[in-house]
Amino acid sequence: MSIKYFNSTPAKNKKLIEWVEEWAGICKPEGVYWCDGSTEEYTRLMEKTIESGVATRLDEEKRPNSVLFRSDPSDVARVENNTFIASVDEADAGPTNNWIDPEELKARMLKLYDGCMKGRTLYVIPFSMGPLGSDIAKIGIEITDSAYVVINMHIMTRVSTGVLEILGENGEFIPCVHSVGKPLAAGETDEGLWPCAPLKDKYISHFPETREIWSYGSGYGGNALLGKKCLALRIASVVARDEGWLAEHMLILKLTNPEGTVKYIAGAFPSACGKTNLAMLIPTVPGWKVETIGDDIAWMKFGEDGRLYAINPEFGFFGVAPGTSDESNPSAMRSVDRDSIFTNVGLTEDKDIWWEGIGYDPPGKLIDWKGNEWENGKSETPAAHPNARFTAKASNCPVIADEWEDPKGVPINAFLFGGRRASVVPLVHQSFDWNHGVFLGSMVGSEITAAALDLKAGTIRRDPFAMLPFCGYHIGDYISHWIRLGKSAEEENLPKIFCVNWFRKNKKGDWLWPGFGENSRVLKWVFERCEGKGTAVETPIGYMPTSDAIDSSGLEGKVSEENMRELLSVDIEGWISECDMTGEYYKKFGDKLPEELKSQLAGLKDRLTE
Repeated sequence: MSIKYFNSTPAKNKKLIEWVEEWAGICKPEGVYWCDGSTEEYTRLMEKTIESGVATRLDEEKRPNSVLFRSDPSDVARVENNTFIASVDEADAGPTNNWIDPEELKARMLKLYDGCMKGRTLYVIPFSMGPLGSDIAKIGIEITDSAYVVINMHIMTRVSTGVLEILGENGEFIPCVHSVGKPLAAGETDEGLWPCAPLKDKYISHFPETREIWSYGSGYGGNALLGKKCLALRIASVVARDEGWLAEHMLILKLTNPEGTVKYIAGAFPSACGKTNLAMLIPTVPGWKVETIGDDIAWMKFGEDGRLYAINPEFGFFGVAPGTSDESNPSAMRSVDRDSIFTNVGLTEDKDIWWEGIGYDPPGKLIDWKGNEWENGKSETPAAHPNARFTAKASNCPVIADEWEDPKGVPINAFLFGGRRASVVPLVHQSFDWNHGVFLGSMVGSEITAAALDLKAGTIRRDPFAMLPFCGYHIGDYISHWIRLGKSAEEENLPKIFCVNWFRKNKKGDWLWPGFGENSRVLKWVFERCEGKGTAVETPIGYMPTSDAIDSSGLEGKVSEENMRELLSVDIEGWISECDMTGEYYKKFGDKLPEELKSQLAGLKDRLTE
C-alpha cells in the first residue's frame, strides 16, 4: 500500500524509516505524521481533542492552557495481569512477571494490530529519556494513534527533532508501538468517547532481548505513555543490568542544610505512597531546603570519581491527584496551575478541577469522572477516580532544582526504601552496610493502592525496591545486580541506605506521625548520618535514631512522647513474623535467591531471638 505522509520525514536513520513504514503497512492508518515537539504542535493537537469531544477545555483564567479527559471505566490504571515480559527463556522473566513466548505473543498481537489504525493518524514521536546529550540518556521512538498520548508525551518526555539529529543515520533507539485498538470506519468518529479496546484485548508487552515495547488496547497512563514505566523501568532495567547501571522506581531530591551543604537522596516507594510529596517537600525544620530533581524514576551510573550519579529521565510529572492538596504538596498544586492535563478528576461548574482530598469542599455540583452529575453528600461514588492523574511540566514546579537537567546527573548520598505500613516498620532505620540495605530493600511491603486495576486495594504485598510491577527480568537476578554493583565500588562512595515509614498507626487506627513537611525531620537525621554525625543506636534491624536524635522542636502537640517511643521502637514479635513472611516470599525466587539474602535473613532472625 502507498503510505500517505501528512508532513515530510525529518529522520535520516534508515532503520527508523523502514520500521515506521513497516508498522504503517500493518496498522493501515489514514496517514503518518512525524511529531516535532513544538508548542504549535501541542496546541493544535490539544485543540483537536477538544473539538472531538474527548477533552474539555478548562477555564483559561483559573487553569490556563489546561484540559480534562475522562477515560473509559475499563481503562483507568495499569493492567498488571495483561502486562507481559516476553523473554526468550521463561525463566528470565521470573516469578514476579507474566510470561508468554515472544513468538506466540507477537503472532497474537499482530492479528490485533492488523488495520487497527484505520481512520486515524499514526503519530511518530521521537523522544529522549533524560537530557539530550547525557551519556545516561536513551532515545525512544513511539508510534501511536492517540493525540492524548502525543500531548502527554510532550510533557513527560523530551520530544523534538533534535532527538532525531542525535540519532543520526546509524544511532540506536528503543522501538515503542502503541494503539488504542479501536479502528474507525469511513466517516465514523469516537463520538466524544474515550477510545480503547475491551479489557480482554489489552496487552502491554515487553521483549527484553530486542528492547521492543508493544502496547495495544489501552490509552491510559503508563499503558500508553511508553516512555514511562515500559521504557524507563521494564526495558531500561534490562539494559542497566547488561551495561552495569541502575534504572529505578525512585524519586530524587536535593537536600540543603542551613550552612548550605547539599546532599542528594533517592527514594523508592510503591505507587501512591508519597514519592511526589517527598520529592517536593517543604521542610518544617527552619533553615532546611528541599528541591526536586525527579518524582518517580532515577537512572544511575558510576561517575569517574567512583560515586553514583543520577538523572531524572522524565520531563514532567504524572501524579496521583486525589489526596494532593496545598497541605500535602503545595508545590505540586502550583505545578498544575497551568499547562496541565487532568485525567478522571471532577469538573466544577466554572470549568475547574476538583478531587477528593484537594483541601476544600466542592464548589457546588460537579461532573464526575464518568461524566455524570455529582453532588457532595448525595452521590455515593467519588467525583474523581482514586487513580485520577495530573500531567504537569517539571519546569513549572516552584521547587525544581537547578541541576534537574544536568546531563552528568547528581551524586547520590543516600537511598530511602519505604512502603505504606500501619505496623511493625518503624519511622526510620539505617542499614548496617550495603548488603544489609539491599536485604531491607528486598523486604519492602506495602498496602496495595488504586494504581493497579486488577489487584485488591488495602491488602499487603511484597514489593522489592518498589519494582515488583516494573522489573523487566527475574527479580532474583535484579537483586544480585544490586549486590554486584556494591562489590564493584569503594564502600565510601556507595550511598547509605535507610528504610522509612510515614504511615504507622496506633491500635485505634490513628496516625502516629503527622507526615508531609514534618518528614523533613527524618531527612535531617539521614543527612546527619551521611555526614558521619547524627546519634544512633544499634538494634537487631539496623541503626535507629536515639530518643533525642530526631529534631522535635515545634512538634509539641503533634507527636506525643508515647507516640515517638512507639515510632522508634523495635517490635520484636512483629519482626519475627516479618522474617517468616519474608522467608515464604523468598521461596518464589527459587535458585535465583542470592546467598547474601539468605545470610541476611538468618542474621536478622538470630539478632531478634538473642
